[in-house]
Amino acid sequence: MSVLFLKRFLQRPFQVASIIPSSKALVERVSSKMDFSEPRVIAEYGPGEGVHSREIARRMGPGSQLLLFELDPDFSRDLERQFGSDPRVHVINGDAAQLPEEMERLGIEQCDYIVSGIPFSILEIDKKRALLQKTYDSLAAGGAFIIYQVTNELRQHATLFENAESEYFLQNIPPMFITVFEKVHTRNGHSHPAMRHAARVPVNQSA
Repeated sequence: MSVLFLKRFLQRPFQVASIIPSSKALVERVSSKMDFSEPRVIAEYGPGEGVHSREIARRMGPGSQLLLFELDPDFSRDLERQFGSDPRVHVINGDAAQLPEEMERLGIEQCDYIVSGIPFSILEIDKKRALLQKTYDSLAAGGAFIIYQVTNELRQHATLFENAESEYFLQNIPPMFITVFEKVHTRNGHSHPAMRHAARVPVNQSA
């Protein structure tokens, strides 16, 4: 755990959500939900010190893009330092709700995956639903919204996604629910290639 991460947790415990960054096992499991065999557009909400971001960037191929939305200016500066030499990675010091505007600015039509570790349970219901709607609208048909959370309460709110699969992942402190919300295909009866090839894990527990 970095000094910056601990400092930010002590200053803003509800925003950072956990005193310990995600374990290597959790990072690998979340990344396994994505297919990197083709160029992908991926957004991440609340990357913090970038443990998931680094793994995603490591797996991404040429032509992929990763958009990192981080509210904390110190974390954002650290992410800029980490990824400053990687043209595939865009660090946005701002709210995840800015995703549609940032996509338009970068000339991106849709995302293949959106990953989030932000504590949705602390968001006001209107903000939560608005962010879920923007997330859904920003995904390509067949794309997925992948979250890792201490609770699985978001399943009761994310009803606009057609499919959801959850597992309770114990190899992290604290244990986390990993949930994959799918935006079902709508074009010509074909699913998105990302969902045809992505690794699947059976549902162990759902809220």
